[in-house]
Amino acid sequence: MDYSDIKKFFFKLNPENAHKIAEFGMKVSVKIPFVSDYLVDNFCFIDTKLSQNIFGINFLNPVGLAGGFDKNATMITPLSAMGFGFLEYGTLTPKPQDGNPKPRLFRLIEEKSLQNAMGFNNDGLDKIKARASKVYPFSIPLIANIGKNKITPNDMAIKDYEILVKGLDSCCDAFVINISSPNTPNLRDLQSESFINELFAALSSLTKKPLILKIAPDMSIDSAISLCSTAANAGFKGLIINNTSVDYSLTPKAKDFGGISGQLIKNKSKELFKEVAKELYGKAVLISCGGIDNGQDAYERIKMGASLVQIYTSFIYEGSSICKNINNQILNLALSEGYENISQAVGANLRR
Repeated sequence: MDYSDIKKFFFKLNPENAHKIAEFGMKVSVKIPFVSDYLVDNFCFIDTKLSQNIFGINFLNPVGLAGGFDKNATMITPLSAMGFGFLEYGTLTPKPQDGNPKPRLFRLIEEKSLQNAMGFNNDGLDKIKARASKVYPFSIPLIANIGKNKITPNDMAIKDYEILVKGLDSCCDAFVINISSPNTPNLRDLQSESFINELFAALSSLTKKPLILKIAPDMSIDSAISLCSTAANAGFKGLIINNTSVDYSLTPKAKDFGGISGQLIKNKSKELFKEVAKELYGKAVLISCGGIDNGQDAYERIKMGASLVQIYTSFIYEGSSICKNINNQILNLALSEGYENISQAVGANLRR
């Protein structure tokens, strides 16, 4: 069965149930002899021209899986066999939490998009740390995506991030600080310059691992540039642009809650990234996320200044071959323009 057949089955199911079945299948599959080798042979695209050293860490290719897919660090091994250059696990919180009421995940099939109002549902620090510790150090970079518990008031939020950084420092290569999800009440209020400075001061004393800030796509360009500049000046090593969108005008089919991802936010994400990169390129590692589903998209973001790109929704719609296809296309485009390594293409549009 190819993925189009598998998708027909999964898309008849409730999205969360489909995800749970896929998770179970992945966990079981890697315990079967030779399955991991089969996955690697069929879904990994390996070429040294795609490798980069970023944050002092080796990335075999620039395509990563964004946070939210493997919330509980249960699928690290099978996902790595599907060709990703790096993986995020989480978003996790200090204490376990159930997340928001169901239904909270919706497919927008005609638009190849999703809308989710999950609310950081996860197993909590202790259980997730135990799982991540069993595989770390890993064959590809692992990034912990961390957030505050819903019951934690904003004036106590830094304590949650401190607990997570202390707890996970020994089982990740970097941290993504999630203050941009729309699904935890008032979380986006933390996207302020004063909080960013205070947060970095607190966390940088607890870890030497790179800290990466993830921002929302719904900020004005000036506000996004200002916030990212503050983060870079404070010491954040990376910036992810961007999280899901609450711009419900993008489709008449949107719910009036949760965040939209996928093709619907492609242009919004690309334009925000382009403007932020004009100001922040060279000051922090830039990671572009939002609506990327092919090599042309990814390569365009790379030339705009992205050292790395992330996918999520397109993985669900296109299946396990997407990383291989994107990386193959990126390499061919880079070679066609005379670059010997993908790093030479990063920010090419800004150096003209």
